[in-house]
Amino acid sequence: MRKNFGSKPYLYPQPVLIIGTYDEDGNPDAMNAAWGGISEANQISICLSAGHKTVRNLLKSGAFTVSVADAGHVKECDWFGIASGNTVPDKIARAGFHVSRSEFVNAPLFEELPMALDCRVIDYNPDTCILRGEIVNVNADESVLTGGKIDPAKLRPITFDPVNNAYIVLGEKVGNAFHDGAALK
Repeated sequence: MRKNFGSKPYLYPQPVLIIGTYDEDGNPDAMNAAWGGISEANQISICLSAGHKTVRNLLKSGAFTVSVADAGHVKECDWFGIASGNTVPDKIARAGFHVSRSEFVNAPLFEELPMALDCRVIDYNPDTCILRGEIVNVNADESVLTGGKIDPAKLRPITFDPVNNAYIVLGEKVGNAFHDGAALK
């Protein structure tokens, strides 16, 4: 028997995304977003309400980064969802994070988070809160690479559990994509 929960934003996994922007004075900002994902081969879509400082920043600059939150930085990444750039201008410093400028867009990279997407704003709809960005580059620190490829076991990305308000680390490999299903032919 199944239990019905009604209309809820329940889906697994929900990546924990840290959106990075610069404000008009060049100050970095970061926010935690869980409702996002790849929507085209070179696009990401994220649900962000218009009141966020990050949204105002990216609409002005036309650029943002999307860093993958990891198990080693749960506290700091959660902080980026608790503290608003509108009221806590030093939230990145309070998290102990260090910033460098993306080589591809006018947005910050967070040294502590080893994987990020450099993005240009395609559009933003304030009615639906949907931001679409063009992915112009993906970068990863060598510490999370194996054989020149991103290794999820080293990256240890986290997912948001909306039912239990928890973060869960992704991990165990259970199959081979575009291969294991062929046994059913």
